[in-house]
Amino acid sequence: MTIRPYTPEPLPPAGIDWESHIPQIASANRALARYDGVLQAIPNPRLLLSPLLTEEAVLSSRIEGTQASLEDVLRFEANPKEPISGAALADIQEIINYREALNTAVEILKTRRLDITLICDLHRILLAGSRGMDRQPGCIRTIQNFIGRDARIEHAIFVPPAPEDLPAALADWEAYMRGDEKDVLVQISILKAQFEIIHPFCDGNGRIGRMLVPLVLYEKGLIGSPMFYISAYLERNRQAYYERLLAVSRDSDWNGWIEFFLHAIEVQAGTNGRKARAILDLYDEMKRTVPEVTRSQYAVAAIDALFGEPVFISSEFYEQTGIPKKTANRILQQLREQEIITVLAEGGGRRAATYAFPRLLAITEGGGL
Repeated sequence: MTIRPYTPEPLPPAGIDWESHIPQIASANRALARYDGVLQAIPNPRLLLSPLLTEEAVLSSRIEGTQASLEDVLRFEANPKEPISGAALADIQEIINYREALNTAVEILKTRRLDITLICDLHRILLAGSRGMDRQPGCIRTIQNFIGRDARIEHAIFVPPAPEDLPAALADWEAYMRGDEKDVLVQISILKAQFEIIHPFCDGNGRIGRMLVPLVLYEKGLIGSPMFYISAYLERNRQAYYERLLAVSRDSDWNGWIEFFLHAIEVQAGTNGRKARAILDLYDEMKRTVPEVTRSQYAVAAIDALFGEPVFISSEFYEQTGIPKKTANRILQQLREQEIITVLAEGGGRRAATYAFPRLLAITEGGGL
């Protein structure tokens, strides 16, 4: 039996039990405010937290089935000529696209508001040159899609709205985003779920939906920089994540979804804050240690390069820092001797050595930090 396309209810949804959510609303907002306080204390968050953004891209893409790790992505970017399988390259491209889309959104939101047109632009970037490039990048779908275990719609778990219903559903979604709600985090939870239920694209809906969380948090003024990383929680709790979304469309169980989302925000705000503080502490430590080790006027440039690209090849280090090659090689040798950096792959002939900044990678990948 074929499941009929879902008809999304207008926003805000009826039946939200606001009173039952008050304790979780309070704790999630407190946790987010503490995280924003950490963000405000970081002198250059886009530089220092760039590995966290890449890790977010890795985990959001992993929910959709990619297998590449943070180190895989960073090693590829450090040395794209290194041999790699086609499947691994496809995974890495999807992750790089995700990060590129988020970075693009950060720049655009400085001059314009988030809307469906911008979301389509981000979708175009997300699918560029990847496995989804033939799935109408940047275009609201004109065909019926479905979510299921195989290619037969009669076996579908969920059938999103029909194409002719998408303009009205997206207009309602955007109007709700523009309006006020009793609590902004609850509003964002509803926006995220409704977007994924509408499923407006042929591919990439989950990734765009997760990308919207930091963007709407930023646009609504809950964080001073659009840097909030929620995918680690969703990836760890993937089954519950999907079940709670399905329960919204199947049973109109918005309260179960809101409770799940608020808890995700609270947990990840704590984790994100601990990671950001640990990165800032490491940066401060390096600002003391590296000048002592190198006795060089280029110490700060070297430090910033390590935090911006924690996996790199020597030639990239020269370009990023502007340090003369002879001096840069001496600095790299000193950092290696002090075990501040390690060698992932020795150089030889015309092949540059590949280095890593392991303490930063450990913080970034440390899910329970």
